[in-house]
Amino acid sequence: MQLSITDMILHAGPVGQLVMVTLLIFSIVSWTIVIIKARLFKKVRLDSEDFLETFWSSTDLNEAYNAAEEFEYSPEATVFIVGFSELQKINKIRGRKEDSRHTDSLDMQLATMDNLKRAVRKAESQKYNQLGRSLPFLATTGSAAPFIGLFGTVWGIMVSFHDIGQRGSASLAVVAPGISEALVATAAGLAVAIPAVIFYNFYSNKLDEISGGVEDFTTDFLNLVERDLLSRI
Repeated sequence: MQLSITDMILHAGPVGQLVMVTLLIFSIVSWTIVIIKARLFKKVRLDSEDFLETFWSSTDLNEAYNAAEEFEYSPEATVFIVGFSELQKINKIRGRKEDSRHTDSLDMQLATMDNLKRAVRKAESQKYNQLGRSLPFLATTGSAAPFIGLFGTVWGIMVSFHDIGQRGSASLAVVAPGISEALVATAAGLAVAIPAVIFYNFYSNKLDEISGGVEDFTTDFLNLVERDLLSRI
């Protein structure tokens, strides 16, 4: 008889079929995440490149702010929008105060930078979590799928030995079909786990690269603001 994986799955017991259905669900969800993340990180890369080019070519922060909203997928643009909005709020509060003493002015500048740093760091963290959403599922799939497949294999072998006892024969013709059906579960588990692990590591590295780029931009942005504030003292 010709070996057909489809026939083995269809003629497997309920536990074996449940294992295969579970692995199929893990596989579908994992590949959906992989495709979505591929499109997302591509948009992030393109928008970030365009925003950084626009930002450094802008004559002032107001001009950069007006252009930043066009780059919705750029983490740098998001951080800049949050930081600039916080800076505007602080400037409005400062405008209401009528205290021109040098010491108070310096303290106010330091307070401004502290508030601004907290705002942009929070925006960084939120954006990082947003981009990394669903990636833990790939890690879970990579860890759990082989064991799910192994469970199906062990169960299938147990069923095969039970059949051997009932038939009273341990010939290859009796043993081989059941064992081969059982081993399909292990192969399926590995087939689901390996791509999940590969893409989890790949996207984790991409996320680290994006995070590093955002941190560099945040540092540059804060330096620009701090130099501007210090020049007013």
